Amino acid sequence: MEKLKGALIVGFLRLLALLPWSMVQRLGSFIGWCMWKLPTRAGQVTRINLAHCYPDLKGEALEQFSKECLAGIGKTLTESACAWIWPAKRSLQLIREVEGMDVLQEALASGDGLVGITSHLGNWELLNHFYCSHAKPVIFYRPPKLKAVDELLKKQRVQLGNRVAPSTPEGIISVIKEVRRGGAVGIPADPEPSRSAGLFVPFLGTTALTSKFVPSLLAKGKARGVFFHAVRLPDGSGYKVILEAAPPEMYDKDPEVSVAAMSKALERYVSAYPTQYMWSMKRFKNRPEGEPRWY
Repeated sequence: MEKLKGALIVGFLRLLALLPWSMVQRLGSFIGWCMWKLPTRAGQVTRINLAHCYPDLKGEALEQFSKECLAGIGKTLTESACAWIWPAKRSLQLIREVEGMDVLQEALASGDGLVGITSHLGNWELLNHFYCSHAKPVIFYRPPKLKAVDELLKKQRVQLGNRVAPSTPEGIISVIKEVRRGGAVGIPADPEPSRSAGLFVPFLGTTALTSKFVPSLLAKGKARGVFFHAVRLPDGSGYKVILEAAPPEMYDKDPEVSVAAMSKALERYVSAYPTQYMWSMKRFKNRPEGEPRWY
């Protein structure tokens, strides 16, 4: 059954990637509308997350915001599907603007390890191709449950000569070694870690269990951190890639300081482009002691 399910999903993705770009986005908006209108888990989780992160929004205003965010999530899903299927060069043609390219060039020229930091905002699959077109990083990721989908993603994510590392003990070790030898890595910083691997720090008006992994790589020295995001342009024609150097506080050896600084930087991006964030992710599953669960 799992094999059949995986084959069907991959087949659907291949058909989706044949559509014109405008149709890809319309289909994404429709999927988002369905997630909002129907009693879906994505819709439920999105509403819960937004209600806690934007407590001033109530009633109709919160519902309208949920609708807009779910439409963005739907677009992210269909647009990412194209990046999973298309040749990398075709995906890269959708990048219309790049802000902060000098930050990346300086980091690459330094000879230090490079830690590319991103989140589930905008199109991180397209961002992967952009990063790999300028460096040969090891991309850290959580493998999908379906084997067929995992095999597809591993193949697509290494089109430009880079490597991937799953979020396993072996994958973590390979990322650490790559940074120590002066290589480049790419890490999504917002998936919720285990309690032992994270700290509760402020995030969007609440607190979120946030990984210590990225700050720990920077605190060891000989590594530079650069934030990467690819956000959808207002007219839907493509994306703007934004690069920004990690703030000095992220290099602090005190995890409380460095993790909070990383969370604050990520918060800025989500606040600037809230409808492009993956609110359907159970980002706040773990709560501080004594606080009730959200989901």
